[in-house]
Amino acid sequence: MKDLVAYQIVNFLEKKGVEHVFGLCGHTVIAMLDALKDSKIKYISVRHEQIAAHAADGYARASGMKLPGVVLVHLGPGLTNATTGVAEAGLDSIPLVVIAGDVPSYYYGRHPHQEVNMHADASQYEIYRPFVKRAWRVDFPEALPEILDKAFRLAVSGRPGPVLVSVPMNIFSEQIDVSLFQQRIDNLLSPAKPSLDEETAEQIVDLLAKAELPAVYAGGGVIAADACDELKALVEHFEMPVLYTLMGKGSLSDAHPLTVGMTGFWGTYFTNKMAREADALLALGTRMSEADCSSWYRDVTFNIPPTKLVHIDIEAQEIGRNYRTEIGAVADVKNALKVILKVAREKYPKGFKRPEVISAIASYKQDFEKQREKFVKSDQYPMRPERILADLREALPQDGYVVTDVGWNKNGVGQQFPIYVPGTFITPGGLCTMGYGPSAALGVKLARPDRKVVALIGDGAMGANPSPMATAAQYDIPVVWVVMNNAAFGTIALLEKSHYDTMFGTVFEKPTGEPYSPDFAAIANAYGIKGVRVNKAGDFKQALKEALDSNKPCLIEVYMENAPVPTDGVWDINNIYKKRPSEFF
Repeated sequence: MKDLVAYQIVNFLEKKGVEHVFGLCGHTVIAMLDALKDSKIKYISVRHEQIAAHAADGYARASGMKLPGVVLVHLGPGLTNATTGVAEAGLDSIPLVVIAGDVPSYYYGRHPHQEVNMHADASQYEIYRPFVKRAWRVDFPEALPEILDKAFRLAVSGRPGPVLVSVPMNIFSEQIDVSLFQQRIDNLLSPAKPSLDEETAEQIVDLLAKAELPAVYAGGGVIAADACDELKALVEHFEMPVLYTLMGKGSLSDAHPLTVGMTGFWGTYFTNKMAREADALLALGTRMSEADCSSWYRDVTFNIPPTKLVHIDIEAQEIGRNYRTEIGAVADVKNALKVILKVAREKYPKGFKRPEVISAIASYKQDFEKQREKFVKSDQYPMRPERILADLREALPQDGYVVTDVGWNKNGVGQQFPIYVPGTFITPGGLCTMGYGPSAALGVKLARPDRKVVALIGDGAMGANPSPMATAAQYDIPVVWVVMNNAAFGTIALLEKSHYDTMFGTVFEKPTGEPYSPDFAAIANAYGIKGVRVNKAGDFKQALKEALDSNKPCLIEVYMENAPVPTDGVWDINNIYKKRPSEFF
């Protein structure tokens, strides 16, 4: 029996368990839209392809990353508009399958409408090569079942990430023997993941046992591997402090007595001190990236060596990339921790007690809260960002999701906002894309309709692309956006100010020098969702509670002082900026 390729693709997606596809129409994908219209898959139509990619990213994260998020885009500008979102997913290890329409295969090289062929014919798929795990161009219908099967398996296997399947539009409308798809539909999505041999586990356990101050460094790979329970059991057995990367935040509840906090440039004095003073460090599922490691400067965040580093990651090339490694292992973090915990319990059944470590962590947390207290309780308006975060934490259920963009809402949340349930902190870590948060929150809410979802967004990001509000209104997706408005690209403005004593090009001003900002609450109302502008600090928390209780999409705009996030670490860029010598003036 034969059927149209587009309908068989949709049937394949249904059988794989896909429930949502995020995309934007174009003449090359109309056949797919026809196949989707009667499908049980819900198609979410957005106003810009970057939104589709970010929403699919948020959906994949909130779904536990067992299935990739699926994106459907048009060729040319559709594909290029989505690049930033797909690249963010690539750097954050988020599985996506991007299905892109392409020019008719029989017109390759003749420069049909919107073909990208400046240097090679039929080469639009090559645009994605730097940031996807693989990019395929489908040259004939019979290849598509095998390619889709590979795409879904590759996206979630090893280090997860996005893949691209570029399909000439004529192939969507061709007929294919359905048996070719049937042979691939029930293929195993993800094989058993590599574990750790007991000999290596014993070496790791002995190294940790002999250390005076062992510590765990948790990356996003812990959450991606669903290894948070194993992490908790291991650190409690050894009574080891847990430090984390930005992406690893939430791998152990911030309320746990062994959780210290985020390291690096936006880490605190205590978190960085504990990291560099550890004599053994078990790093799990992390790239040991620049911001988390203070640009790898010695004696700031880490001091490796003499600290002995044990690094476990699913991706071999990450081990030893930035630091000398005592023991390295390529393994799934969950499987590895199971073996390490088994060996630890057998060799050291009584575990370890480090009451002085627990006491030091508790004292640090108390002192840190005291330092923040005057800002957390401040009634000033524009509001202090610390109060915005504190009020949000009180209003949001512990299992609610907070989705951030970049700036105070990312760095401040990483440093100062407690996360209690693994996976409920969603942020752009690798590419740090401005504009991620407004869109990703849509996908998070669609994946977890039972949870509250709040997106913390700067005015720069919300102004760059406010149209996620249109999607929320159209599909009644009850996301709450909090726009922290400082009339600037605030983080960059302060960075420029500190080095060049100017904020040229980074603040929003009229020619007269007056601050400028659009009325985001009015824009929300124009999109058909409730918009609220908070005019004093005391009204913010109540507005937030009402928005969350309404179970409707809502935007809350609050003016915020452009205060810097406190930093203790080092970022090498601060040593690069040079002000022009005075003799040139």
